[in-house]
Amino acid sequence: MPSKPSKDLEVFDNPQTERDYTIRIRIPEFTCLCPKTGQPDFATLYLDYVPDKLCVELKALKMYIWSFREEGVFHEAITNSMLDDLFNACQPRFMRLTADFNVRGGVYTKVVAERQQENWQAPTPVQLP
Repeated sequence: MPSKPSKDLEVFDNPQTERDYTIRIRIPEFTCLCPKTGQPDFATLYLDYVPDKLCVELKALKMYIWSFREEGVFHEAITNSMLDDLFNACQPRFMRLTADFNVRGGVYTKVVAERQQENWQAPTPVQLP
């Protein structure tokens, strides 16, 4: 197999450090295992962040996401753990990770976790007519 799962997150220099802008990444094929039954859990991850000096490199992100495929973990724990790893890797101004899990036992779970730099203020949204 030419590529393998990895917990190593790579970053690159943000080409527009003077501007607040949002990077939105949708990851529709996240899988991990239920820690109670060992059965697979499936989710779509939505990563939204305002970069500061660094951006997350996408191939490394794919390998990182893949690394959870055989881990038994609760939805709340994995979402917060991934957010911490991603935030620590690139130190964005703001980051939100939404994990929208498929139905399990008739219950849908969506976990939303956020972090931001201490002094960052979100810009006021522009309201167009």
